[in-house]
Amino acid sequence: MLQGTVLRNFQVTQPPIVPQDAKQCTIKVLQRDFAFSYGSSEVVQLTPPTDCGPEGSWAAITLNLTVTSNGTQYDRLGHFTFQNVEIWRTSTPEPTRGDGIIWTYVKDVSRYTPLFATPGTFIMQLDNVIQSGLDGVYSTVVHATYYASSKKNPPAKKADLIFPISTMVDNTGNEASVPPSFSRNITLPTNTVKVFAEIMASGNGQEEFWYSNTANEFLPSLPNGTTYGQGPFREVRLLIDGRIAGATLPYPVIFTGGLVPSLWRPIAAYGAIELPTYFLDVTPFVPLLVDGNPHEFTIDVVSAETNRAILQNWYVSGLLQVITDSSSKPTTGEITKYDAPLYAQTTISGAVGPGEVNITVTASRTLHVEAQILSGSGKFTRAIWSQELEYSNTQLYSDNANIQTASGRAFSTHNGIPAVTDVSEYPLSIDFAYKSPDWRNWTTFLDHTYFRTVLPSSLALGSTIKERQITDGFYQLMAGGNFGNGTSNNTFDYNDLDGNTYNRKVNAALDVITLDQEGGTLVAHTNPGGVTVAKPEVWTPSVQDHGQVRLPGGSARGL
Repeated sequence: MLQGTVLRNFQVTQPPIVPQDAKQCTIKVLQRDFAFSYGSSEVVQLTPPTDCGPEGSWAAITLNLTVTSNGTQYDRLGHFTFQNVEIWRTSTPEPTRGDGIIWTYVKDVSRYTPLFATPGTFIMQLDNVIQSGLDGVYSTVVHATYYASSKKNPPAKKADLIFPISTMVDNTGNEASVPPSFSRNITLPTNTVKVFAEIMASGNGQEEFWYSNTANEFLPSLPNGTTYGQGPFREVRLLIDGRIAGATLPYPVIFTGGLVPSLWRPIAAYGAIELPTYFLDVTPFVPLLVDGNPHEFTIDVVSAETNRAILQNWYVSGLLQVITDSSSKPTTGEITKYDAPLYAQTTISGAVGPGEVNITVTASRTLHVEAQILSGSGKFTRAIWSQELEYSNTQLYSDNANIQTASGRAFSTHNGIPAVTDVSEYPLSIDFAYKSPDWRNWTTFLDHTYFRTVLPSSLALGSTIKERQITDGFYQLMAGGNFGNGTSNNTFDYNDLDGNTYNRKVNAALDVITLDQEGGTLVAHTNPGGVTVAKPEVWTPSVQDHGQVRLPGGSARGL
């Protein structure tokens, strides 16, 4: 990349698994320059194509997001909502001046086929602000591609119905802000036999760096503005009629304006452009949900503090993938075992010494639910759903270090056959150090891993992803323009139960890709030539290239 060329940003991920030889129908969903767009989402009507087979019969569906931007701007959170269901949460890389930036991301949305099978309202919410010092506009184009099914490429597996756990508004994104908790009453069909939940949750505002928030009892021992309180532990819970149905320990997504923006150019932190979602098996609750009455589904986020409270705010939403019986006769059954404490078991400990504060927060949670379910057509199902979650966070304020581990094991079986699996490890190590008394320059070292084996439901393909990102950088606030540098080393590996594989090793320094190697069976989906090695390129960023940064404790610093 020579000076004066567009910076191409990306998040390392596997290519979508779609049939390469299928007929494709591509529709432009929307095009919008998101300038001053707070409270002004892009709302369009999306109608499925007629040239790629009957509606809902497609082998796959993808969304292609391409964005360009030039100037100075914070990263912004984006929400894609279709038929009142949030189907993709994203965030923007921060732009540069000159020729700016561009990024393209393709997301597989095949598991939402029931939504795409009928015309409906498609909403993209990307709240942006244009004001003095913030002039970056996000010019956005979204396309949807439908892949025709055939004998060789069968239709994607799909639920019979999808129910939103959302605000149900029709003019903006359907995510809810918590606290307090968010609830929606949902009435399921009386012949429901299986229910799978998917939850979206991300910390923002005072909760963006929730993993660096400190326990309340130690907050007075830290310099003012170091961080927020309410501790670093966060558990996202789904409750049905006030009873906990499942929980998750969220992955700590770091947005591109976080800590040292130059760390994330051009390689965003994992999860920044496609935020992870979390899967729960609600099937054991079917005996309670098929009575024809509305039931309250609640999503909340809790801490390890005595009052379990968190700060403002998290954005949450969810959906239910519902499978009904071939018979219209009502489903019957009973929950035979329910062992699920309302809150995780937590501990907070630490010590305050001369010039240092050390704090450790731990948490653990178990959940086990069993049910016997009899469909109207006479099919018997024994559903078992279990979770074991473990969490530990250590903060060392003498060395400005933060070490966190979060792991979980979640399994469900239907008559002994795996239905949902979610085994995760999210270790995160941050070494953050101010280099001057005025807090105007600092260094940051991060070691960030996403290791997850997941089977979202019996309708989806099981896969394993291991992504590790090691970054090291410096940032300086300067009059007239900030300056930063950084390196990023990324190792990514993907494999799934169909035998697909993809791996990539990609490194960057000073905004330039210095190494790029990829392999696996999915390489042909992106590069027919197979393994590639990018040549180092000469490009020197100027101070104006680094404008906006956010830090723990609410520091938001720009020009």
